[in-house]
Amino acid sequence: MHVLVLGAGVVGVTTAFVLAEGGARVTVIDRRPGPGLETSFANGGHLSASQVRSWASPMVPGYLARWIGRADAPFRMPLLRWDPMLWRWGLRYLANCTPARYRANNEALLRLAHYSREAMQGIVAASGVAFDHRSAGLLAVCRTAESLRQAVDESASLARAGLVHDEVVSAAECVRIEPALADASGRGRLAGGIFSRDGGTGNAAAFTTGLAAACAARGVTFRYDTTIHAIEHSDGRVTGVQTSAGRVAGGAIVLALANESRALAAPLGLALPLYPVKGYSITVPMSESESRLPHIGILDEDRKIVLARFGSAVRVAGTAEFAGFDQRLDLRRVRPILDTARALFPGPLDGIRPEEANPWTGLRPMTPDGPPIVGPDPRAPSGLFFNTGHGSLGWTLAAATARMTADYIGGRAPAVDSTPYSLARFRAQ
Repeated sequence: MHVLVLGAGVVGVTTAFVLAEGGARVTVIDRRPGPGLETSFANGGHLSASQVRSWASPMVPGYLARWIGRADAPFRMPLLRWDPMLWRWGLRYLANCTPARYRANNEALLRLAHYSREAMQGIVAASGVAFDHRSAGLLAVCRTAESLRQAVDESASLARAGLVHDEVVSAAECVRIEPALADASGRGRLAGGIFSRDGGTGNAAAFTTGLAAACAARGVTFRYDTTIHAIEHSDGRVTGVQTSAGRVAGGAIVLALANESRALAAPLGLALPLYPVKGYSITVPMSESESRLPHIGILDEDRKIVLARFGSAVRVAGTAEFAGFDQRLDLRRVRPILDTARALFPGPLDGIRPEEANPWTGLRPMTPDGPPIVGPDPRAPSGLFFNTGHGSLGWTLAAATARMTADYIGGRAPAVDSTPYSLARFRAQ
């Protein structure tokens, strides 16, 4: 069977690799000139099986009230903006911000993340891809006693369900794990943290590019600079796609186009509840011998910012801005990211202006509840498989959803319960 994978981001490329390893004939189609040039390009660089969480948290209403109208808010939702798509999505999102839904969504994400960690190890071993991977763990740091209490309570609840095995650590233990935090601790900017030994960091763009090369070596065809106009179907089954370069026939289609998946599904009568949430990152070149910057992945729980070290550079990423498909860089949104990094790691980032820090922005394809949309749907043409809506967790979950997609196409039951990841779940909400 000829499988068309629509999208050459980290999710699409990982799916193509798993399919090719299983013997499928695969063609990947993307409008960009190469792999991983959208959301995968400059993400936060964290890989974790324990620190994944749904963004639909019971704390969100409080965040909105606290940060509304602030240009430096890490979570920015313009409530007065004319955006019916946001309002429809937002109502579903807020409906998932209850304690019960938050717990269920977190459990679904964590099960998928643990499965993905195992699958990722197999993909890396089989492909030999290099991506500046560090597996020294991830440290979520809390600046206040209140944020530490919230993090500890949440971790304890998930630990009782057997889904996380994190360690609660004091400020002094944070410094022992990551000595670069000594200055922040000495200034009273650190109350403690949560350490996840199963986490790590890496360069998602390097991973995607390297894995695309491994795909090509296995016979996968890549059609770049090709815009996909429509999915073709006949007698209830997909037959191919219409593109800017003509028709491409295929017996199975994987829709892995992140936010663009919505527009391609709509003519089929399928409404994908996705919203593009803008995130920012900076990438600052730095000497590998610089000891005042972290060598493990850091998550600032209070400001929702992540840091990762890639050899001779440090990546700082975060913020959530609900601005539709607007990808314009707003340096006012970059400055708080840089300031957060300076507060935790003063010195090496001093004097760097936002415009000098290689700022970048990408649109995360977010579902209202958090888990991605994976697999077939009874209302879709046979042979169409979704693999989209990973939000900020595309790289973390890509290996798992790639395996699930390959299982569906091969007529096998996925190794994890697929119910929490089906499109049909939204019809019951």
